[in-house]
Amino acid sequence: MPLNKPSIQHPFTRRQWLLGAGAATAAVALPSAMAQPAPPAWATLEKAARGQTVHFNAWAGSEPTNAYLQWVASEVLTAHGVKLEHVKITDTADVVKRVRAEKAAGRQPGEGTVDLVWINGENFAAMKRDNLLLAPWAEALPNFKYVDTVGKPTTRNDFSVPTDGLESPWGMAQFTLFADSKRLPQPPQSMAELLALARRQPGRISYPRLPDFTGTTFVKQALLEHVADVGVLTKPPVAADFAKVTAPLWQFLDALHPHLWRGGKQFPQNPAAVRQMMTDGELLLALTFNPNEPANEIAARRLPASVISWQFAKGTIGNTHFVAIPYNAKAAAGAQVVANFLLSAKAQARKADIKHWGDPTVLDLTRLPAAERALFPSQPLPGQVANSAPTLPEPHAAWVEPVEKEWTKRYL
Repeated sequence: MPLNKPSIQHPFTRRQWLLGAGAATAAVALPSAMAQPAPPAWATLEKAARGQTVHFNAWAGSEPTNAYLQWVASEVLTAHGVKLEHVKITDTADVVKRVRAEKAAGRQPGEGTVDLVWINGENFAAMKRDNLLLAPWAEALPNFKYVDTVGKPTTRNDFSVPTDGLESPWGMAQFTLFADSKRLPQPPQSMAELLALARRQPGRISYPRLPDFTGTTFVKQALLEHVADVGVLTKPPVAADFAKVTAPLWQFLDALHPHLWRGGKQFPQNPAAVRQMMTDGELLLALTFNPNEPANEIAARRLPASVISWQFAKGTIGNTHFVAIPYNAKAAAGAQVVANFLLSAKAQARKADIKHWGDPTVLDLTRLPAAERALFPSQPLPGQVANSAPTLPEPHAAWVEPVEKEWTKRYL
């Protein structure tokens, strides 16, 4: 994969970028045009991180997620002397705007308000494009060697945008369907089979109204299955070709919508609404981007044990979510220590445990020592996908806005 490293134009050495303001004050600033020294040893970085406070800007809409981050904070404080503060946000785009504003205001490395951000997709593409990220650091983390970059290529490719070491993988997601096997014993294995099911069972299938993320993913899945050349989706759309490329998508949706809930004239607000309608028997199936959600719901006794989950036979859209460090982070060293801990088997296993979060791991378990591999369950739990399908890469992030805009114009 060719590298396309962003050029961060500021006269600070690579050591200053990586260690953050606290350690950088003792270093000599060099012009950015000069050769950059090699990154410091990890032990040096850990030493610089001790005593730092890392402001982690992360979505706070889930209590299990918030509780997990409280546990992480306790772990990194005890093991590394790094204080982690969860800055609770509702939209990562607001963080991007803040860092962009700080750059426009001339904020230098070590003068920012964000040390670590939970990110992927459009927001990462924007920060990479505008040179708002710390120089490549992620693949130098000691625990990165355990990441499954081959079996999970989205750990290095974020919505068709190469990560280039500018963000560290944190968790996996894949478009997944679930239903009560008593009501739907033969689940559809493609969008074509879903259409056939909708025709046989009118009014009993729906998906969330765009721009809900899961609703958009449903439409992107349909786009992937109907586009003539999938390769065109790996690049930003060209206005002249957008109508031609997406024409099969709209033809499919035009055929599907009359057979949906309320004739496709209305759509549920979000995936939680779809799930509740499925639980009540109004709909046949529900949708999620977390393959472990049905298992979570069964464990919480909000879904019956007869619920199964699956992905389409030829694959469904999947992606990785990441953590990134802004160019002007005050605690860049501490942020890297936190990111490395998030990649540890201990942290990944707890995150994957449905009792705590239920978010699939980014690690290749075969690379882990036996004792760490044993932290992960060896058999799927009730409601988990028994046989995971291939992960299909997301279309380029630039497709999201025009697809949502056109969908809204056509169907709302």
